[in-house]
Amino acid sequence: FKPGEVIAIFLFNSWEFCVAYHAATLAGCIPTLLNPSFREREVTHQLENSGAVALITDGAHIKEINLRGIASLRQIFTVRGGTAGAEDFGSLLRPTTSKVVKPTGDPSSTIAALPFSSGTTGFPKGVMLSHTNLVTNVFQLLAPGEEATYTKDDIALNCLPLYHIYGLNVVLNSLLAVGGTLVLMPRFEEAKFLKLMRDEHATFLPLVPPIINTLYHAAEQGTFPQEHRVRYAKSGAAPLAPDLSWKFTRLTGIRLRQGYGMTEASPVTHIGYIEQDLYRPDSIGDSVAQTECRLHISHESFHGELVMRGPQFMMGYWNAPEATSAVLRDGWYWSGDIATVDTDGFYRIVDRVKEMIKYKGFAIAPAEVESVLLEHPMVRDCGIVGRQDLVAGEVPCAFVVLRDGNRGDNKIADELCGFVGERLTRYKQPREVRFVPLIPRNPSGKILRQKLRDALREL
Repeated sequence: FKPGEVIAIFLFNSWEFCVAYHAATLAGCIPTLLNPSFREREVTHQLENSGAVALITDGAHIKEINLRGIASLRQIFTVRGGTAGAEDFGSLLRPTTSKVVKPTGDPSSTIAALPFSSGTTGFPKGVMLSHTNLVTNVFQLLAPGEEATYTKDDIALNCLPLYHIYGLNVVLNSLLAVGGTLVLMPRFEEAKFLKLMRDEHATFLPLVPPIINTLYHAAEQGTFPQEHRVRYAKSGAAPLAPDLSWKFTRLTGIRLRQGYGMTEASPVTHIGYIEQDLYRPDSIGDSVAQTECRLHISHESFHGELVMRGPQFMMGYWNAPEATSAVLRDGWYWSGDIATVDTDGFYRIVDRVKEMIKYKGFAIAPAEVESVLLEHPMVRDCGIVGRQDLVAGEVPCAFVVLRDGNRGDNKIADELCGFVGERLTRYKQPREVRFVPLIPRNPSGKILRQKLRDALREL
């Protein structure tokens, strides 16, 4: 493979993922990471948009996916279970005595990874993260002198997906940087997680709020190990309820460190402390080193949109200059999140300008789901918003206008949900469908999502 070529990795958490990712970057290639639960539509979009020349995957993932129309794709490698036209991943693993060639490109302008993100709105876009972006953020996380800083003696039990920037840079790359140990699970399973936590003597748990909630209930029921070596846990990817943090710590003895960020920031911009006198689980903490923050306050208000800049912020979106200029302005990244800051410098996120729905820490772009629903022959118009959910944080709900004056019923609602589920990842499937005569829009045609959210609360 030539430097600058894109290699797609379509795998669950595994040693093969780790090897493929770091081998690609070492060769000067650009790894783009796919959610292993993606459907054909999502896979082909990312492969075509990124111009990937190779795909590394589990054979089972692509049996039902037609890849023949992707012009850039030259080779497919499978790690388990071969498939027609694919090569064995093992053929890439050749022992060698030659020295690794040191990259010659400028690390600040050479793309190291191309994860996809929906950003503040719209369809998933490639996020161009340079070597400087990713490495800077690793060192921002490894702040010296803090109790929660990783060490070579730490053992992290990780069930978070490595294709997600949280799992990739906060967990995998940061642990490798200090020589720590990483115990990988392909996905979260409560009983296995608790057993591994005990058997592997885990000292650090990277988590998301829904998993924290599950572990809290395990502690309530007496199934959480009383004897453990966990120093602390980290929470990110979605807001953490302050009450849950306190209750979890009280029952387990494990302090939670809440962080905040986005794929575009490699991902961390803010992180809390676990030191007793600085412990604020109701906040996202303070900004990490070399990160400037300001609040863009409109009218007379104590809060505003969080605007930031720092060396960890992306180079831009892949082949999307307009989307890039919408969020990167004069070197500042406009987050789309509404925040406050107290006199001690602790930030709190209070609302979102952006439209994204956060399901168990995963971003769902309403526009992507809407575009699929509009392909159904019965749908004339639709709008997607998030509904609060105790377990998932938010779940997608659909407001649908049917053609020919049809009022809709449960059968049609189930059909529409299934229609989306067949074309997109399952978690993007609406959990509720409400049939309405009209989708509220402003004069320019933009959906007035707040009115849809208000309607959810009223019914």
